[in-house]
Amino acid sequence: MTPLPDPDARSRLVDAGIDAAVAERLAVYTTLVLQANRRVNLTGAKTGTAFAEHILDALTLRADVDDPLIDVGSGNGLPGIPLAIATGVRVTLLEPIKKRASFLDAALRQLGLHGRVVAERAEDAARSADYREGFGTATARAVGAAPTVAELTVPFLRVGGRAVLQRGAMQDRERHAVADAALVLGAMLTEERLLAGERRVLILQKVASTSPRFPRKNGIPAKRPLCL
Repeated sequence: MTPLPDPDARSRLVDAGIDAAVAERLAVYTTLVLQANRRVNLTGAKTGTAFAEHILDALTLRADVDDPLIDVGSGNGLPGIPLAIATGVRVTLLEPIKKRASFLDAALRQLGLHGRVVAERAEDAARSADYREGFGTATARAVGAAPTVAELTVPFLRVGGRAVLQRGAMQDRERHAVADAALVLGAMLTEERLLAGERRVLILQKVASTSPRFPRKNGIPAKRPLCL
């Protein structure tokens, strides 16, 4: 049975200008996360209002999403699930931790979303013909240095697709490294969009097929980020 929407989350989302019907579904998602958080470590947010702020942060990407979407290291479903609710795109949630993957699978069903959960590491899934170079958009949140995230997302994109990466503060060294890494992977850093505070969005546009060398073996992209 689908749970009731979290009233505090719904109120915050509507106050922020989110369409009421979309806010209702996002508030149901909030309830699912907060309930599951008692069993599985999904979020530090303790209230609907607090989690709604994370949803609003995810929705800053909605104009950048092309179908289909893959969310790498999805965890609690941010930003993939809110983007799927707000835009209607098909979503693949990539999450190697089994308990989190089980939560995501149940959430997709309860929310009636067109999507699937893949319980694999990005380094493995990106070598499968089922996923490699099959997506219009890739997102990833808090999975490593910018060049690492580039290596774990760009191989999933079709030529013309975009990796849309939420980041915090960046030093020039990391910025230059991710631009160089993008080129190695068949992409270009086309935009760095500044948001409030230190937050920013990096857009990597795929311009050529990614070499079969990438991504490298499990753990290597994080241990030895490209060009950094």
